[in-house]
Amino acid sequence: MTKTFAQLGFPGRLIAVEGLDGSGKSTQIYLLKRWLETQGLKVFFSEWNSSELVKSATSKGKKQELLTPTTFSLIHATDFADRYERHLMPLLRAGYLVLCDRYIYTAFARDIVRGCQPQWVRDIYNFAALPDLTFFFKADLEVSLNRILDGRPELKYFEAGMDLRISNDPYESFRIFQGRILDQYLSMSNEFKFVLVDANENIETQQNIVRSLVAKKIELAKFSWRANGNGKNGKTTSSCHA
Repeated sequence: MTKTFAQLGFPGRLIAVEGLDGSGKSTQIYLLKRWLETQGLKVFFSEWNSSELVKSATSKGKKQELLTPTTFSLIHATDFADRYERHLMPLLRAGYLVLCDRYIYTAFARDIVRGCQPQWVRDIYNFAALPDLTFFFKADLEVSLNRILDGRPELKYFEAGMDLRISNDPYESFRIFQGRILDQYLSMSNEFKFVLVDANENIETQQNIVRSLVAKKIELAKFSWRANGNGKNGKTTSSCHA
């Protein structure tokens, strides 16, 4: 699929954020969500790898280190397909602003770094339309690492890329693994028209940039509950995780 939801004629719009682990993208999309809700807009939020359909299988596979790169990729694709069909598509048809903390580009970057063939990965996700706006939060690796470690003692096995046996040192493995993922993201940037945000900046500066661009590129008034015939008593958000 090479068209956005707007180009396909959907009344809703999908905004995605991408970035390395620890880039601060999740904080930024949460702040954007809250801001849009205060405008009285119809908003839905979805996270990567959050479908109840495959969550237990993913968790078990990670804990027992049973997942090959191909299996890892297919499980995430199943998760995404389930959320896409049961949550994202219906809400986009209903005229919602859908916010995604990671989209198909996460798979493109991570799965390729783990050894899957680029075209094979893309073919798995070829049913998915492209976001109408994608922000990529680019942070220095040391900044990302420090943010991840803030409040917890150690890196998780898969976020450090330990399954690739790059290094026995999880911190060195993280730097190498995430550095390779960053290279993949940057190689996709022009193709998919990512909006690059300097994630080393403070939170407020980044959020102001995000809000300004969203307001400029999307006609937000169309997503008001009032514009759709609902008054103040209408439900103002649907923010459960997809």
